[in-house]
Amino acid sequence: MDGHPVLRSLEPDEEIHVEVPAGDNVVIVTNRRLAIGSAERLALDVSIDNLRRIQFDIERDRPATLVVVPQTPSDEPQLLAVGPSEYEGVARALVVIGQRLAAVG
Repeated sequence: MDGHPVLRSLEPDEEIHVEVPAGDNVVIVTNRRLAIGSAERLALDVSIDNLRRIQFDIERDRPATLVVVPQTPSDEPQLLAVGPSEYEGVARALVVIGQRLAAVG
């Protein structure tokens, strides 16, 4: 994944806590932020304290849906399709984000 747009956005001293695929995207949680992007572009790059809502919806016979809504309206909300094989990785990312949000609040 070297050269991936999401990885190129990170600072040299930034520590990646979770890096997981979510459909055609990658979700990265670092010690500073949440970044989501495809091979073509960086779709979201926000600090954890700039997150308003995250929803992970699992349905039978369909890919799950991960919704990420930033606090700032200029940051585009993200809607990602997540396959069953990706649930565990996305769940790890949600745990890290949830713990950070709890610490900020």
